Amino acid sequence: MPTFQVVGNVDPFLHVSMTRGESIYAERGAMVTMDGTLELKGEVRGGIMRALARRLASGESFFQQSVVATNGDGDVLLSPNMPGDVMILDCGAKQYRLNDGAFLAAESTVEIKTTTQGISQGLFGGTGGWFIMESAGRGKLAISGFGALFAIDVNPTTGTIVDNSHVVAWDSTLQYNITASTTGRGFFSNIMNSMTSGEGLVNRFSGTGQVIIASRNRAGFVDWIASLITPARG
Repeated sequence: MPTFQVVGNVDPFLHVSMTRGESIYAERGAMVTMDGTLELKGEVRGGIMRALARRLASGESFFQQSVVATNGDGDVLLSPNMPGDVMILDCGAKQYRLNDGAFLAAESTVEIKTTTQGISQGLFGGTGGWFIMESAGRGKLAISGFGALFAIDVNPTTGTIVDNSHVVAWDSTLQYNITASTTGRGFFSNIMNSMTSGEGLVNRFSGTGQVIIASRNRAGFVDWIASLITPARG
């Protein structure tokens, strides 16, 4: 099977070694360099409807890259579009749900499919609305996030609260709700608290499992850049 390895310290690469006949697939534009024994091609993985569902659910590309060791053993270096960390997950006994833009690459034995969310997740859940991406099958899955990545264990007694903008992936067995505040107040009080504290939307996770978080807030970074290039109004 292909060997996945994260190499480099700052904004690392995903290094994948394959033997003849093996293949992986990756997000469009992820390939940086590869051996001449490998073949790279674009594909609509899973058919048009599944590709369209991925596009609508998570903002991922309609087309993905397929890397095949057609002419012999070879290595490929992949890199995410956004600056940040890369983490390798093992699918099989565990499966994972992915937030917008988290998918980088996977073995061909791993499928990234769409699944439905509950009402609160659908209303506040970002790009996909009522849908989100979930892994299936067995093999390696590589994800990426803006900034450093860190896996935290959900507190089985009290649950764990994570700012929605920092969530990258989580165990599919975890229960979660997306709300406007960490407080237990009414809807309008929660909205007001969110606006005044800068807290934004939060995920309340419960159950047994892990959540992978990123140190940086992509939306906040974009807003900061926009503030620098937008002329000040007199």
